[in-house]
Amino acid sequence: MAGQAPREIDRDRVRTLTEREERRLEEHTPKSFALYQSARDNLVAGVSSGYQAREPYPIYFTEGHGSKILTLDGEELSDFHNAFGCMVQGHAHPVIVETIREQAAKGTQFGLATPDAVVVARRLAENFKLPKWRFVNSGSEATMDAIRVARAFTGRDTIVKIFGSYHGHHDYVMVSTPMNYGEIGPRDDYISAPYGAGIPQAVVDMTVPVPFNDAEALERRVAALEAEGRPPACMIMEPAMMNIGVVLPEPGYLEAVREITRWHGMVLIFDEVKTGICTAPGGGVERFGVVPDMVCLAKALGAGLPSGAIGATDEIMALVEDWTVYQVGTYNGNPLSMAAARASLERVMTPEAYAHLDHLNDRLVGECDAICAKYDFPGYTVGIRSKGCVDFATGRITDYESFQKYQNGDLSELAWLYNFNRGVLMAPGREEEWTLSVQHTDEDIDRYVAAFEELVRDVTQ
Repeated sequence: MAGQAPREIDRDRVRTLTEREERRLEEHTPKSFALYQSARDNLVAGVSSGYQAREPYPIYFTEGHGSKILTLDGEELSDFHNAFGCMVQGHAHPVIVETIREQAAKGTQFGLATPDAVVVARRLAENFKLPKWRFVNSGSEATMDAIRVARAFTGRDTIVKIFGSYHGHHDYVMVSTPMNYGEIGPRDDYISAPYGAGIPQAVVDMTVPVPFNDAEALERRVAALEAEGRPPACMIMEPAMMNIGVVLPEPGYLEAVREITRWHGMVLIFDEVKTGICTAPGGGVERFGVVPDMVCLAKALGAGLPSGAIGATDEIMALVEDWTVYQVGTYNGNPLSMAAARASLERVMTPEAYAHLDHLNDRLVGECDAICAKYDFPGYTVGIRSKGCVDFATGRITDYESFQKYQNGDLSELAWLYNFNRGVLMAPGREEEWTLSVQHTDEDIDRYVAAFEELVRDVTQ
């Protein structure tokens, strides 16, 4: 894109194609529509989470096998959504299914310590270079508990986060998350804005956003907070990628963040809920070589079962061990989730599995980039092992500001429809995002690439 003006996309044509593809989708999902009509009587908006909602109605799914998922209407799609990346192992992996079956026959929940939790913690300590671990049941629980522990460790209240990053659905991180903002404020003083109603303003004010990939802006904001008498307790961030699509850290950025947080006495928390295990056995810690004070995991950890984890240094976790901080939960480290996590780490996510993910991701990146070049299409790909996207963008995206400036949200909506109607399920949102599993095949990649080329050809003709 450098050196020439990006090609203009005809928005009227995108709108016309979107209307056509929506009609096509509705023609072959009548059972989902019928179920939605009745589901609304008791299930809010017909779904169990706002992230499952879709206008004019959600699509319901019944089963998944390997890389495929089936709709209520019986259509089989190649699943590049993968439960927002939870299912890097693929659906109904034989090893995971057999492990769950064996453990279920022995008992699914005790509310007591289990040997598998010890083994999983030992493996995570080795992979993420942090010695002490505790388990939870979701990414939101992991980030919530990590922030509480960090506050206790530092004796401070203020949190620093990346503007536009999502870290779960508890109050302290539902601030300045990915949404359609108007004015977001000057770069050294981004606004703290709640993600929806019900979040106290006092809580919002304690969470301070900074730009991704800008260590100097972080340094200035932290210095300003210290001058105001509210030095931050911690910084929480996604290290391996900022998840507005896939935005990778610039060279040297993570190292600078590590130095700044250490210098100012802040706990550095890496939120690897999306990237841990999916991008490497040790996630971003392994890929980029920067070790934080705390790490949060979830999603792929449980191989499809609810599970999360917090790793930290000995000094920080001493506050949990001596009950200075109460870190508790009835289902934490439950036998079923821990058995699945252990089987996944030991027998599914092998070196061969990661090599297979690299092969698939390399194909997607290379072939989608080639299509963009072939049709002079304003977009480019970014991939990191099991995760990637085509940014429908007229410029390079490095943070939320550039995402907001360059990304074409209408194309993202159209891309979702094109893919679905051609047998490919992708994650929704303002970006074309794929999440791979170890059970995906070259045939799945062929299907994805074919749907993408059809989209680009139709939009640009």
